[in-house]
Amino acid sequence: MKIFAIIQARMGSTRLPGKVLLDLAGEPVLARVVQRSSRAATLDEVIVATTTKAEDQPIIDLCIEHGWRYHRGSEFDLLDRYYQTVCKEPPDIVARITSDCPLIDPEIIDRVVGEFLADGALDYAGECCYPVGLSIEVMTFAALERAWLEDRNPLWREHVTPYIYRHPELFRVRRIRNDEDLSGFRWTLDTPEDFKLISRIYDHFGHDRFSWKEALVLAMAHPEWTAINANVNQKTID
Repeated sequence: MKIFAIIQARMGSTRLPGKVLLDLAGEPVLARVVQRSSRAATLDEVIVATTTKAEDQPIIDLCIEHGWRYHRGSEFDLLDRYYQTVCKEPPDIVARITSDCPLIDPEIIDRVVGEFLADGALDYAGECCYPVGLSIEVMTFAALERAWLEDRNPLWREHVTPYIYRHPELFRVRRIRNDEDLSGFRWTLDTPEDFKLISRIYDHFGHDRFSWKEALVLAMAHPEWTAINANVNQKTID
């Protein structure tokens, strides 16, 4: 059983260009995401998937510097980028992680992957009710390949998985929920306000080995921090 995580990353963010290389307590955002994801015991490999655009060469340079496996593919057809990243030597399971989640937690990755495997009959699972910015989706390679073949919606393909979770008649889908709904906390990185908040969290710890639960305690102790990006609208998929 092989389980690969793919971290999508590019420099061309609309609201915060170059965000994946911004500094968080001495390391680029992308390094924090890769390092935290790599600590998940259930993952066999972590791969960075970026685009073929020249502006994304710094991402490749960072991958080479750290010895991370990488793939270059379509800028906007993320479904194709994910599929092409692993199709030549497909794993059994693919986990989707985004580079705008520098607080991604190996504990949550392991929980979602673990429950996905324990069920034994799922095509897809995703977390639910955790703070925004701890997103992890898990799918079989077979489900990824079927979506790649059948999905004709460019917007859905840009977000990789909607064809799967919006077709429960075709795929066995499950949301793995946190006991308490904490989705009111926004820890994703998409705007300058987001970066200001996440920087405060990282500066407090000075490293990336803190858990999401420790970050939650800190956030609850500093409601003025949470207010920094409280008015940022989360992008939605129509």
